[in-house]
Amino acid sequence: MVPRLKWCLVVAVALGFCSNLCGWPARAQNSAPAAGQGIEDKVQVCAGCHGADGKPSDKTIPVIWGQQAGYLYIQLRDFKRGDRKNDIMQPIASSLERDDMQAIAEYFSAKPWPGLGQPAASKDVADRASNANRSIGCTGCHLDHFQGDGTVPRLGGQSKEYLTKTIADFRTRARGNNPGMSDLMLATSPDDLAALEEYLAGL
Repeated sequence: MVPRLKWCLVVAVALGFCSNLCGWPARAQNSAPAAGQGIEDKVQVCAGCHGADGKPSDKTIPVIWGQQAGYLYIQLRDFKRGDRKNDIMQPIASSLERDDMQAIAEYFSAKPWPGLGQPAASKDVADRASNANRSIGCTGCHLDHFQGDGTVPRLGGQSKEYLTKTIADFRTRARGNNPGMSDLMLATSPDDLAALEEYLAGL
């Protein structure tokens, strides 16, 4: 059997809400969060993967501190519906009501975005990323500094490893809750995507 911690780091790569795997999955299958539980209590388990300081325990896990609230809510909703697949996130999200998901999304969106200390892209990489952006039109949705808005996620300063994995998942359609993104990623060259990943991580 795969040890719990290793299992956590392998599969806990979802955007949105994650768990401290030392006990949560069993609870998530048996009960929803207690009605009288405050938001601070409800989100404590997130720190196990997403970090007590907003810096995830593994680089393939997304930053959710400071992420757009509308985006976080939609990911939780999609995990609950099964539109987005993840062995950990689906049982957790299935125990959440809409009000819980909205409160969790608002809670994390109000947190400061943590600096991951990733280096800025070189001029050559930045130029290639800029050219790719002009072709793809990323900033048409993610805005000029890739900060996102509403239901569109912030990409600037996100972990490079997470960006790489997410783009790969869109390209293979392993991530199925945004078919338009899959089409766009498949239409973009791997070299352009690699430049964008490095550039975005360094913002």
